[in-house]
Amino acid sequence: MVTFILLFFVGNETRILSCVGECSILAGMGVVSWFITLIIQFQVILMQNRTIPRRKPLRATIGIFGVGHYAYWPQFEGLLDELKAKQSRLAQKVQAHGVEVIDFGIVDDARGAYALLPKLQAAELDLIFCDMVTYATSSTFGVIIKTIDIPIVLVALQPLRAMDYSNASTYMQLCNDDFCSVPEFTGVAIRMGKKAPDCILGTLENDPVADAELAEYCQIAKVLHDLKRARIGQMGHVLESMLDMHADPTQFTAQFGCHIVQTEPHDVYRFYRDVTEPEIRIEAEKILGFFDTPDPQSDPITRKLTEEDLTTAARVSVALNKFIEKKKLDGLAYYYEGEPYSELRTVVTNFIVGNSLLIAAGFPMCGELDLKTCIAMLIMDRLDIGGSFAEFHPIDFNEGFVLIGHDGPHHINIAEGRPVLRSLLKYHGKPGAGASVEFKIREGPITMLSISSTYEGKFKFVLAEGESVQGPIPPTGNTNTRGFFKPEVRTFLKRWVAEGPTHHFALGIGHHAETIRKIANYLDLEAVIVSE
Repeated sequence: MVTFILLFFVGNETRILSCVGECSILAGMGVVSWFITLIIQFQVILMQNRTIPRRKPLRATIGIFGVGHYAYWPQFEGLLDELKAKQSRLAQKVQAHGVEVIDFGIVDDARGAYALLPKLQAAELDLIFCDMVTYATSSTFGVIIKTIDIPIVLVALQPLRAMDYSNASTYMQLCNDDFCSVPEFTGVAIRMGKKAPDCILGTLENDPVADAELAEYCQIAKVLHDLKRARIGQMGHVLESMLDMHADPTQFTAQFGCHIVQTEPHDVYRFYRDVTEPEIRIEAEKILGFFDTPDPQSDPITRKLTEEDLTTAARVSVALNKFIEKKKLDGLAYYYEGEPYSELRTVVTNFIVGNSLLIAAGFPMCGELDLKTCIAMLIMDRLDIGGSFAEFHPIDFNEGFVLIGHDGPHHINIAEGRPVLRSLLKYHGKPGAGASVEFKIREGPITMLSISSTYEGKFKFVLAEGESVQGPIPPTGNTNTRGFFKPEVRTFLKRWVAEGPTHHFALGIGHHAETIRKIANYLDLEAVIVSE
């Protein structure tokens, strides 16, 4: 008797999967076949958690430098050491948010600022916290804000919520003088031709508002990190006649920093032809671990997921994963039709299920070759709020909401309940047939981000916040969410379209329009929050 034990982690739990069998039985079924069965069992248990882990961890590098006034150190013994300890505590708090922190120490005069500048430039930082540990003259900051293109946030977190006034001293005041030079620094930034930097005010400990702001900027740093480095694939062409979808790939590098990689449908097709039966079996079990497959309801073009459609979806999903690994991509926008009845058409029209798994794993994918919405989805994903491909569907004037959804792939990690797979006899408005995804976004607050292009060629963020509420959705094999917006649906939609958005947008959970507006500000792009 031989026992094989596989240990693995699901969330915070450790689970054990064991297979016990006679050596003769193992030999009879074949070690390879037995191991495939073991992997499938492992996948099924893992998928019961129904949250797809990220393909890559979120990353960012944040620099911290403190500012002070050199004249204080000989006057107040121990003050500099106490301020250094305060800055070290800030670095610990920032690092706890899963970012790399580089602490550049304290700058206390103009020479120190000039000496620090090349170090900041060489560190490949995504964001900088200027720690206002005490009063500092703006000479410690002027050349830095003038020269650096990296977002700088002033952090003024004093140790005490209030001074003990009856026992106060100048030393105590200097230890808590974090805000004193903030107006001087913002004023100098404007005199240098720059925008006034953002500022975090509060106390270093036991301040949930300040802690939330620190977390927000760490998340923003993760967005900026990937925007500057992302490789976004472009495959095929924009769906015919969608003039709002067209975009210049060079402008994505100019305005976001990312690179648009030109790819071909045959790049996926080559991998599709070589997918093995064991790979299909494993991927199919993975898919069934995430999706329900109910009977059809009212829509005559839907039917219960067929074995053929599941097999095709699994085979294409395996090919997609191999393709993006080969091309080293971080996202993909695509649309291609292929020759009628060809195997290539089968491949390119059956990305939906594999895409949905990849989107949930942090790899944004957009149909209809919508590069702008692909970037919007990436921004939302790196904020860890989802980012599902969406557009407006019919309005419910009785209850005052608009359906928000799309055909094709979606971010299944933010679904309300278990997402559904249906087989469709046809994809409306497009060639092909096969498995399609249906669900609604998690109930509660939602945020929308559309990235459009202005007449001058600049990208523009159009944002809104609303609510996803309970209620039935059409059983059409597409996503749909009941979106409520203020002041009411007619006025909101008129205000939305007046800002010139694309007809697509990224849909995420929570209210995060202000955070995304900060990202637009750092990218020097216009941003409008319509729901205001």
